Amino acid sequence: MELYLKAIAGALITLLLCLTLSGRSKESSLLLSLLVCAMVVSVGMSYLSAVIKFFSRLQMTIGLNIDLLNILLKAAGIGLVGEIAGLICSDSGQAALGKAVHILTSAVILWIALPLYTQILDIIEELLKGI
Repeated sequence: MELYLKAIAGALITLLLCLTLSGRSKESSLLLSLLVCAMVVSVGMSYLSAVIKFFSRLQMTIGLNIDLLNILLKAAGIGLVGEIAGLICSDSGQAALGKAVHILTSAVILWIALPLYTQILDIIEELLKGI
């Protein structure tokens, strides 16, 4: 939790610096923001390692298909990266580009989840055959 609080404090300090720099050098402000975003994401990844260990334990305990868990983790990661990228675009004055990144992110998440949808459809078809 201490690492989380340090990352949040760093983000807030960066916000103040970016507000100060944005009047003088918008490019420097954006670069600083991108660097701190990368730092915050790396801190977030350290917390996700415990989640991945839990998913591994869950998979071993109940025999859940690890590929399904990987799809969920990939979708979450893509969603987070897309959200950050879209917000950076919007904050840089390119709101339309930010929305396009969000749309692309949604499409990629749907595409990655196709194996899940296929398995659900297979289960539904099997259930319908029994009726």
